[in-house]
Amino acid sequence: MSLILTILLVNKSIPAVANQSSLPESNRIVQQLSETSDLLQQGKNYYQNGQYAEAAKVWENTLNYYQEKKEVVSQVQVLNYLATVYKDLGKTQQSQTTIAESLNLLKTFKKQDNQSNLLLAQALNTQGTIQILQGQTETAIDTWKQAAAIYDRIGDKTGKLISQINQAQGLETLGQYRRAKTLLEELVAELQNQPDSLLKAQGLRSLGVALQTVGDLQESYTALEKSLVISQQFNSRSDVSAVLFSLGNIAKDLQKYDVALTDYQKAVSLSPEPQAKLEAQLNQFSLLVKLQRWEPAQALIPAIETNFALLSPSRPAIYAKINFAESLIVIERARDNLNAAKAAQLLAQAIQQAREIKDPRAEAYSLQQLGKLYQQNGQLTDAKKLTQQAQKIAQEMDAADLVARTAAQAGTIAQEQGDIKNAIAAYEIAFNYLQSLRSDLVAINADVQFDFRESIEPIYRDYVSLLLEKGDDQNNLKQARQVIEALQLAELDNYFKDACVDTHPVAIDQIDVQAAVIYPIILSDRLEVILSIPNQPLHHYSTQLSKKQVEATLKRLYSYVSRGYIREESFRLSQKVYQWLIAPAEAKLNSSKVTTLVFVLDGFLRNVPMAALHDGDRYLLEKYSVALSPGLRLFPQGLERKKLGVLAAGLAEARQGFSSLPAVTGEIKEVTAKVEAKVLLNQKFTRDSLKIALDNQPFPIVHLATHGQFSSNPKETFLLTWSDRISILDFDRLFQKRRLGILEPIELLVMSACQTAAGDNRATLGLAGFALRSGAKSTIASLWSVNDESTSNLMKEFYQQLSNPKLSKAEALRQAQLKIKANPAYEHPYFWAAFVLVGNWL
Repeated sequence: MSLILTILLVNKSIPAVANQSSLPESNRIVQQLSETSDLLQQGKNYYQNGQYAEAAKVWENTLNYYQEKKEVVSQVQVLNYLATVYKDLGKTQQSQTTIAESLNLLKTFKKQDNQSNLLLAQALNTQGTIQILQGQTETAIDTWKQAAAIYDRIGDKTGKLISQINQAQGLETLGQYRRAKTLLEELVAELQNQPDSLLKAQGLRSLGVALQTVGDLQESYTALEKSLVISQQFNSRSDVSAVLFSLGNIAKDLQKYDVALTDYQKAVSLSPEPQAKLEAQLNQFSLLVKLQRWEPAQALIPAIETNFALLSPSRPAIYAKINFAESLIVIERARDNLNAAKAAQLLAQAIQQAREIKDPRAEAYSLQQLGKLYQQNGQLTDAKKLTQQAQKIAQEMDAADLVARTAAQAGTIAQEQGDIKNAIAAYEIAFNYLQSLRSDLVAINADVQFDFRESIEPIYRDYVSLLLEKGDDQNNLKQARQVIEALQLAELDNYFKDACVDTHPVAIDQIDVQAAVIYPIILSDRLEVILSIPNQPLHHYSTQLSKKQVEATLKRLYSYVSRGYIREESFRLSQKVYQWLIAPAEAKLNSSKVTTLVFVLDGFLRNVPMAALHDGDRYLLEKYSVALSPGLRLFPQGLERKKLGVLAAGLAEARQGFSSLPAVTGEIKEVTAKVEAKVLLNQKFTRDSLKIALDNQPFPIVHLATHGQFSSNPKETFLLTWSDRISILDFDRLFQKRRLGILEPIELLVMSACQTAAGDNRATLGLAGFALRSGAKSTIASLWSVNDESTSNLMKEFYQQLSNPKLSKAEALRQAQLKIKANPAYEHPYFWAAFVLVGNWL
């Protein structure tokens, strides 16, 4: 249930699950119930049970009654209810009209008392939820602020809390993660000061769920733990069960799977409500399936089926069936048992029930999932028909997320039928809808399974695969390049859990006529590469190897290079990857007089130093300057090269369990020797001192010589200071004045002692993340922790080269790496290849 309904449906005694076997006709209800208050309550019961169409019928009859009696206050109350249920039925325009009617009636009130203010706040809260659906996020936040102010004035703490939680979720939709998080933390602090009550426990639980949505799992866990203690004090089984369910979800996100399973089981045991019990069982079941614990998963099926039998048709019950069917299909694929038939029966029931309660969104989800099952079983004609039905409903509702999923599924089916033209057209629809959904995708807390890696990312890759199947059609290549760039952006959005990265597309021809951009993308059955050379048509080439084979080679190469292992083996592997990425383009690169190669890398390729690729005679470093980019949509425009000024901070001493870096003192001395500089070394290097220095003086270069780690988890991506750690999520705050243009942006950020988390395929998203969060035009960082002394020498040489205004940053780094490589002691790529330039290479 959405947060807004906690306000609208305040009667806590209403059961969460209906037990009646059939739905009575609304006109019969009118005859049987003598009082309109009973009608209101009947509508609430239907609504809380997820029977939205029935709730709407009852409330429409109630509204007619109040209109005949000219009872304006009661009309407003019912209109508020109706606006919410129309919204949930996907009737956004009708919902908007209804809430506007409520607000217009409220303007006719001559006396502003607590009752009229409460109704106004409810109407504004509902209006905010409709506005955000229509993409009017900033307007929605303002509307919720008005609602919160009214609730505060009349002393309604629940209403105020939920309006503020809505504001936080709106801020997150805008990509303002920090403001959203700060607001939620303030709400937690405010609730802490209130006396313990079930209302406080429920408020903390709502906050915990909201904090989980914005990716702050530790704060979420803390709020939920406090909610649990209070719920236990008041011996509320339903509240304890609900908190344990949310704690299980946190534990699952933290990959503490056994803890999650235990929490889910406790939630099942304690919950007095079949729907809540079922939801916990289904999360338990899907987690067991994910962990491939087949026997306990199979043993749970009868209990789940028993709880299904207790539920009347409703949206939650239908979504539960969809989730159950999805997990059964996974077991079917892995175990080849008879679960496919059971899944098909469940989905057919879900479709029937969705039609029975007139819930088009639930019907579209169910049709899409049944189409997916038929497709997996090779029944493509039926699969196509079901998917088209689902897509038609989704388009009629303007449900962008559903349109994207159904269109992608239609594309897959068309491809399997050999209809490539229609497959590409379907994927184009899916891709375009995903772009329109960008800020919402990262925060989706879906009713059915909607995971980025499983549901969203494959759409991009499958679309690229289709576009690149035949020849060098320029329209297809341009579209494929756009999709690859969009995937880079989507991965960063998903990494940060917000859509905070601004895009300003540029053309390579307008940046550097001597630079070529290379876009490799790892597909399930091959490695594709698109080559972009200024003033030439796009070109592409591929290597027929499975994703598993490509990644195995890349991981072995990374292991050998990053640890300084056997040179012969690293030569062999680097030559193999060179043959994939560079060799097919050599003739074009040579004839075009290209001097710089810019790589927009994909997957584990991001962990591999491109400069260390070898053609059998020379390293790539010896032929080209090399730079990395998260895509030219994210290309930061360079500043004019000015007199160098450096803010240098570092740790030479061992701190917080990390080893000492003795050469850092000399490195910083060399870096700052001939330029205007400020130095923060050892005790002087803290998060606060760095922020003060960044805020008070416009240094073009920030050099950080300290331990750091890049990880696919933002919480584990950090830089070490004397007394604490600077997380990637702190970076936007540290560099805020520069990103906002109050001070000049950083020209160059250098992180000279970092490493990527071992075995982490997406770790270098953290590197790109630091670069983007700082707003730096260019970033130099290390992919692994390098020999302390060789790093110091490389940095000294780099700054000497950088002082030459005729050299680009990429060329300055290249010359420094060549100088280090020339020393026999440092010839292995381990010593020089770790350092990569991200962003503007000029």
